[in-house]
Amino acid sequence: MSDTVLLDDSETPLDLRFSEAELEATREHVVDFVADQVESAGLEGAVLGLSGGIDSTTVAHLAAEALGPDAVHGLVMPGEVNTADNMGDAERVAMDLGIEYDVVEIEPIAEAFYGAFPEGTDDRMAEGNVRVRVRAVLNYFVANAEDRLVLGTGNRSESATGYFTKYGDGAVDCNPLGNLYKQQVRQLADHLGVPRDLVMKTPSAEIWEGQTDEEELGLSYDALDAILALHVDGPLSTSATVEYLGVPESAVERVVELYEGSKHKRSTPPTPADLRL
Repeated sequence: MSDTVLLDDSETPLDLRFSEAELEATREHVVDFVADQVESAGLEGAVLGLSGGIDSTTVAHLAAEALGPDAVHGLVMPGEVNTADNMGDAERVAMDLGIEYDVVEIEPIAEAFYGAFPEGTDDRMAEGNVRVRVRAVLNYFVANAEDRLVLGTGNRSESATGYFTKYGDGAVDCNPLGNLYKQQVRQLADHLGVPRDLVMKTPSAEIWEGQTDEEELGLSYDALDAILALHVDGPLSTSATVEYLGVPESAVERVVELYEGSKHKRSTPPTPADLRL
C-alpha cells in the first residue's frame, strides 16, 4: 500500500488506500472520464462550485488536468455561514490552478426565498438547503451561458449516506469522485499535489455555522468508509463487521439507517407503473 500518511493520529478501522500503481491508474481514469464527459456532450468546458474543501479542490485539479485550466470555470459562492478561511481557500485553489473563477454572494438570493415564504422559518436545515440549491442554480446558469458541463464534487461516502442536498449539490451532470470513499479522495488529493492543509482540513458542508460533517453524520469518515466497504457495499454481516472493525453495533446500524433512508436521493422520482387496460 502507499506509504503516504493521510489520516489523523487515531487508529483507522480499515485501510482503503490504493497502491501506488492503483492510485496513478485512478487518477488517469478520472481525468479521462472528465474529458470524455465534456467531449461527448459537445460542450466547451466545465463549471464547478469551489468550497475550499477537499472534494471540490480535488475535482478542480482533475478537471484542470483533463480539460486545461482555460476550460474550467470555478464559482466561489459564500453565504452567511461560510467562513472567510474556507472561501479564501477556495479562491487560492482557483489561483493556484490558473482557472477562471468568480465570487458570487448567495445570501441576498437566499434571503429572497426566505422572505417569499409567508410564515418564515427558523429551520436551519431548510434554510441551509436553500443555500445549497441556490448554488446549483448558479452553476447551471453559468454552464448554460458558457456551454459547459456541471461537475459534481460528491464522493462515494456522501452518496451512500445521502449526505447531500437533493436538487442542490446532487444536481450535477457527472460525479468524478462518485466511486471513491473519503479516505481515497484524501489520498488522491495528496497524489495530485493538493496542499497538505487542504488535504487534512476538517470536512464541513457549512450548512449552518459551526457545522462539521462528522458531527452531523454521528461518526468519523474513517469509520463510515470502513462500514460502507465491509457491510453496505461488502459481504460482511453486522456482527462480523462489528467484530472485524471493533466498532459498536450502533455505528453499523447508524450507517445502514442513513443508507436506507436516503435511497430516494439516489434514484429518479418514482412514477406510477404503466396501466394495462
